[in-house]
Amino acid sequence: MTKPEADKPNTPTDEPTRRADRLNDDLQLQALRLLQAEPALSQRDLARALGISLGRTNYCMRALIDQGWIKIQNFRNSRNKLAYLYLLTPQGIDAKARITARFLQRKEAEYAALQAEIARLRAEVSAQGQTEMS
Repeated sequence: MTKPEADKPNTPTDEPTRRADRLNDDLQLQALRLLQAEPALSQRDLARALGISLGRTNYCMRALIDQGWIKIQNFRNSRNKLAYLYLLTPQGIDAKARITARFLQRKEAEYAALQAEIARLRAEVSAQGQTEMS
């Protein structure tokens, strides 16, 4: 009988995997936000806004499409070229809400850790200051 995933001890490979998952979540959230605000954004413009390569953007877009979070719609732009609209699906809107909640939870934990570190540093500086004055 195997242990449930939550009961398994952390292995050295768990942290890089979690870090990659967080990066993917962050990238997907940023992409979903940008596409929801501007569905006609080209992949090149999206890559520029995300600060990643065009190839990585294409990979991300394909993943979002494969997951059913966005759909593509063709249209002709003002230069009479074929262009695309990237529209969030209802599943994409739900996914964006879930990823946003995880992002917020993670940032709140980081904020609490920073506050604790600042408090420790202030106490250390204060103790050092009192020692030097003695």
